Amino acid sequence: MNEKTMDLLTVRTSGQWHEYFLRNAAQRLEVPWEQVGQGDQGLGAQADELSHKERKAVAGSLQAWQLGETSDGRHLLAAAERYAHRQQDPLFIEVVRLFIREEQSHGTELGKFLDVAGIPRIRRNWGDSMFRAIRYCLPSMELWATVVIMVETLALIFYKAIRDATRSPRLRPLCNQILHDEVHHIRFQYERLAILLRCRPRMLLQATYGLHRVLFSGIVIAVWLGHYRALRAGGLTFRDYWQGAWLRMRFAWLRMDPSRYCWAEPEIGRGSAVVLAADP
Repeated sequence: MNEKTMDLLTVRTSGQWHEYFLRNAAQRLEVPWEQVGQGDQGLGAQADELSHKERKAVAGSLQAWQLGETSDGRHLLAAAERYAHRQQDPLFIEVVRLFIREEQSHGTELGKFLDVAGIPRIRRNWGDSMFRAIRYCLPSMELWATVVIMVETLALIFYKAIRDATRSPRLRPLCNQILHDEVHHIRFQYERLAILLRCRPRMLLQATYGLHRVLFSGIVIAVWLGHYRALRAGGLTFRDYWQGAWLRMRFAWLRMDPSRYCWAEPEIGRGSAVVLAADP
């Protein structure tokens, strides 16, 4: 093995992602739900789960993100099925199903927390409606992965702020679990975008990144407008939030750049090997 080969990293195939999602589903962090007292609302609302100040800061944001995490994923699955058929990679469909299931588990657990804390769930939110409209307007795998990676990049900032904004013994480990999951979700998306973009001419690729920046700017501002109380309660100023968002997204852009990859085979799918050049 020469020095060049030793500097390469292997990107997960569909089979490896399938194994990861199955393993992660079986290794969830423990949330102490059993400490919840029995009351009139099933799980029992706890007046002391959040202080008045904490509730005022995070309740609305938790309601909105819980709604966003409960998508049934039909449109994403349809896009994944079309893509998997073209790539002759049928296992990718099951991987996307597991990805959707993991996202839905976030919604389930967040809903459970809302019930425990006595915070009503909501059925509509302007931010959730906007993101769904963006994803649905062009039902392609590339657009889905692009929007998802941007939202999940901001989720890293959001859930860390929520965790730091409260002393809840249930919400904090729940946020830790979601943060763990989102790191891998982002990797799943930037690897897929690298595959999708690898045959695009460099000039068109730069134009694509330019459109990404415009879209990301809008999403960053929209999330701040919708959740600045929670983000501030977690210790973030707008400057902190803005810089953190772009730092994380620049990392994702770096990792989705096809020029950083050494493609081992001409086609992706059916478990073919893909290799990524290591960071300098």
